[in-house]
Amino acid sequence: QVQLAESGGGLVQAGGSLRLACVASGRTFSSYVMGWFRRAPGKTRAFVASINWSDDSTYYADSVKGRFTISRDNAKNTVYLQMNSLKPEDTAVYYCAATSLRIFTVQAMAVSAYDYWGQGTQVTVSS
Repeated sequence: QVQLAESGGGLVQAGGSLRLACVASGRTFSSYVMGWFRRAPGKTRAFVASINWSDDSTYYADSVKGRFTISRDNAKNTVYLQMNSLKPEDTAVYYCAATSLRIFTVQAMAVSAYDYWGQGTQVTVSS
């Protein structure tokens, strides 16, 4: 079992930055692929970014490429999402997730691939 807790959300103006953090507890964090997803008002949960457990390779949604960066610190059991050049359309609840996928493929972009989820943190970008 893995427990995930997000932090770092808030209200920011368009063009600003936020850094989300997700602390994991329970089983060995370093062996999990970690992902960030978001759910905007009236929409389903959508992939944002994921990072491999072994070599820090990453995937990003097209909508955030070049603006968001996912990273992890296995010593701190923490995964981060640095969000720059924020837009009003980035407004959503952001969720951290973990999966025991052993091979890092595009499956790491799918909601259904993830076994554990945090409670979410609200990000609101004003225009």
